[in-house]
Amino acid sequence: MTSSQKLVFQIRRDIVRMVHSNNSGHPGGSLGCTEFFVVLFFEIMKRKNEFEMNGFDEDLFFLSNGHISPVFYSTLARAGYFPIKELSTFRDIDSRLQGHPTTHEGLPGVRIASGSLGQGMSVAIGAALSKKMNGEKNIIYSLHGDGELQEGQNWEAIMYAAANKVDNLICTIDNNNKQIDGDLKEVLDLGNIESKFKSFGWLTINLENGNDLSQVNQALKYARDKCFDGKPVVIIMKTVMGNGVDYMMGTHKWHGIAPNDQELEIALTQNPETLKDY
Repeated sequence: MTSSQKLVFQIRRDIVRMVHSNNSGHPGGSLGCTEFFVVLFFEIMKRKNEFEMNGFDEDLFFLSNGHISPVFYSTLARAGYFPIKELSTFRDIDSRLQGHPTTHEGLPGVRIASGSLGQGMSVAIGAALSKKMNGEKNIIYSLHGDGELQEGQNWEAIMYAAANKVDNLICTIDNNNKQIDGDLKEVLDLGNIESKFKSFGWLTINLENGNDLSQVNQALKYARDKCFDGKPVVIIMKTVMGNGVDYMMGTHKWHGIAPNDQELEIALTQNPETLKDY
């Protein structure tokens, strides 16, 4: 088992334990994006060991769909941004680890408050432009839900990024075709996401299996190689909501519901401890 595979198992354990502890949180999307976070933070991004809010001379990541904070927090802790034991405070009163990431408590790794859907791409574009103005050759990464694209602010940002050649930006869309109320097509069909981005002038990359570590790695490396070539880059990443926990997989019902005691044990059995629980 590779170090990345070990991290995937352990982060999944963190996710289900965190939402179970307070009977609150969003396990489905978090589990579906675990492989992406592992590859991005441990294999792809140029980042500093010590967190600096200004982000000078390093790649930056912005989580737009902030409700999947459990996978974000676990990744940051496992990457050394803050103590792993702090994961046990998830959603506690006065905790730095609230349901949606916030900045007022100064949690290392969190650069924006997110969870009000549709805003993250605008922030990522602003960060990318600031890198250009500073003469930095770093890349801005962001993650967005496919249901989040129903928010109109995204499309103004998508149009702006292409028109202004924001080519140090890689946005990834978690394309699991699920949102809190059901299948994407049943709630508000987005049509062909790739065609839309192409028509707005973006370079598009299809990632057929976003739950396969090697495919995620290849897609992110390819996207990185295509930066600074005049176009913003988008990865349309197909994932399975609830991936790695059989009873959660492929259904919107686990978008924002915590497992009970018995369900937690099943999830932990399917994801063996590989590092150390908090």
